[in-house]
Amino acid sequence: MTTPSRRTVFFVSDRTGITAEMLGNSMLVQFEQFQFDRITIPFVDSTEKVEEVIRHINQVAERDGMRPIVFSSLVDENAAEHLREEAHALTLDVFQVFISPLEEELRKRSSHAAGRSHGIANSHEYFARMEAINFTQAHDDGAQTRDLPKAQVILVGVSRCGKTPTSLYLALQFGIRTANFPLTPDDFVERKLPESLRPVRDKLFGLTIQPERLREIREERRPGSRYASLENCRIEVREAESLMEAERIPFVDTTTKSIEEIATTVLHRTGLRRSVF
Repeated sequence: MTTPSRRTVFFVSDRTGITAEMLGNSMLVQFEQFQFDRITIPFVDSTEKVEEVIRHINQVAERDGMRPIVFSSLVDENAAEHLREEAHALTLDVFQVFISPLEEELRKRSSHAAGRSHGIANSHEYFARMEAINFTQAHDDGAQTRDLPKAQVILVGVSRCGKTPTSLYLALQFGIRTANFPLTPDDFVERKLPESLRPVRDKLFGLTIQPERLREIREERRPGSRYASLENCRIEVREAESLMEAERIPFVDTTTKSIEEIATTVLHRTGLRRSVF
């Protein structure tokens, strides 16, 4: 039997489960006193699979001695109703909560079609996402500079401050063509932007980080090196921030922010419009 402060959570979907996970996790993080064992079950798209999920949930309920929590994004009404009635769980149905009020307000019945949010029904959005991902991978860490004007945003900052994961997240989730470019000690000596960045200065957005956190990250990559020393991290962060301030490049401190928060901040402050929904 699990302790009262530890609960099992299921994310059940007829597609990838991303919608159920995003909504569910945004609510679960409000309950810091609990530990959640998360189980995602995607592609529940048949009667047999629904029955299998119900058996799994009920087995966990019996094992734990308390009801699991289920976030469901099953579109099929019969499958969703069967899950709610037969699973010994608190079942929070995403579509029941949101679709019914929307149908009433819009006075139209929804299509109840699975896979609309993460499928490739909109080919324009799909190919925009693929183009953004390919562009971002090709322009990681200053690998290419020839096509920088085609970037929608270029992230700059010291090594290991979060440029690459943020770039990939912007491309994957928002369809934003993102390049990233490191600011190095050579740039600090000259106290000016690298030559290749000057023509695209209006597309630059900076990331910074607290030196203590940067040291921890670098220490994992190159333990005991000068690159990872706290003194060097302090110098690089100070010089990078000074350069960005002098060049009037907006920047955000990534120390305590998740990749999702950083990417959303970049999107909001640059005014870029996402291509993917």
